[in-house]
Amino acid sequence: MVDESKSIYTFSFALLCLSSLLFSASFNMIIPELPNHLSSMGAGEHKGLIIALFTLTAGISRPFSGKLTDRWGRVPVMAVGSVVCLICGFLYPVISSVTGFFFLRLIHGFSTGFKPTATSAYVADIIPQHRWGEALGMHGLCFSIGSAVGPAVGSYIALHYGINTMFYSSSFFAFLSIVIVINMRETLANRHRFSVRLLQIRRDEIIERRVLPAGIVTLLSYSGYGVILTLIPDWSEHLGLTNKGLFFTAYTLSSIAIRFVSGKIADRYGRIRVMYVGVSIVAFAVLLLGIGDSKQGMILGAIVYGVGTGILSPAVNAWTIDLSLPQHRGKAMATMYIALEAGIGGGAILAGYIYSDQIERISSIFVVNSFVIFLAFFYIIYWDVKNKRTS
Repeated sequence: MVDESKSIYTFSFALLCLSSLLFSASFNMIIPELPNHLSSMGAGEHKGLIIALFTLTAGISRPFSGKLTDRWGRVPVMAVGSVVCLICGFLYPVISSVTGFFFLRLIHGFSTGFKPTATSAYVADIIPQHRWGEALGMHGLCFSIGSAVGPAVGSYIALHYGINTMFYSSSFFAFLSIVIVINMRETLANRHRFSVRLLQIRRDEIIERRVLPAGIVTLLSYSGYGVILTLIPDWSEHLGLTNKGLFFTAYTLSSIAIRFVSGKIADRYGRIRVMYVGVSIVAFAVLLLGIGDSKQGMILGAIVYGVGTGILSPAVNAWTIDLSLPQHRGKAMATMYIALEAGIGGGAILAGYIYSDQIERISSIFVVNSFVIFLAFFYIIYWDVKNKRTS
């Protein structure tokens, strides 16, 4: 049992946050430059696949990472995720064909399929339940710092030192994350030795049905992030921003600022109330991106989007753990992340193929997606009313 009188800001928690910051910076720093990299290969019309393929394998790997997290251990699963980033960073400069590039994006997706699943379970292991929202908010803050630093640094390195140096830098960040993770204490009490049998997934091990409500909210609300990841690099260039990472920096800095309090608010006032607010702000932010055809409008949309996700994410993550059983935390977080990847991947695919390098379509795509996100608001109302009737 965890001593609830202790501070959550322990050395173990600090190490966890630092490893996640470095991991996040590693895979995010290459994202703003990938669309142009793909266009230089002559396949610009397939930009939606850059994010979609990444999230596809991330989603496919979740049942495996969830089971391994609950059986093999939190630490080795976290390490696997960072190792994938390390290897992929070295392979991007070697791959010269479009087919090879997309295959590598598939492989790279395994990184986020493994590390965040085990990390969330690790947080729940070392933090008292009544402070899960706060802890997940602070951990998300550190992950978001990596998301802010990564794209800006990646674009700077690519601009001044070349894109290959950017890829190698991504590997270096992943290496630092690995060094931290392998020196952390394992928190899973009843561990199994790794064997191929652990990779055999039964049907009932894929989805944790208890947390499906959190999955539905996640799928709908994160469709916008897939749209953003696909369209913002070209939209930034169209509006005259040479550093395509500035949108992500503005979005992440606002997300970081709100996370100092959003997790605590979710613990105090309840996950449902906070999710109502978070989903509404996220939908409004994507609408702003659609109607604001200027640098200022895009940056304002980025700031509002950061506030919305900074409010929504800790509440949904904590709600997922609330709904789950302790022995199935890995599977529960995997289920939520499957929904997240499905939302991001679906949004990216649809946005990419509707866009088809026709810049005048971007505004309409953002506006339509804002209504898709707002469907999550109505689902939360439905679940809340239904739950109160049966309780």
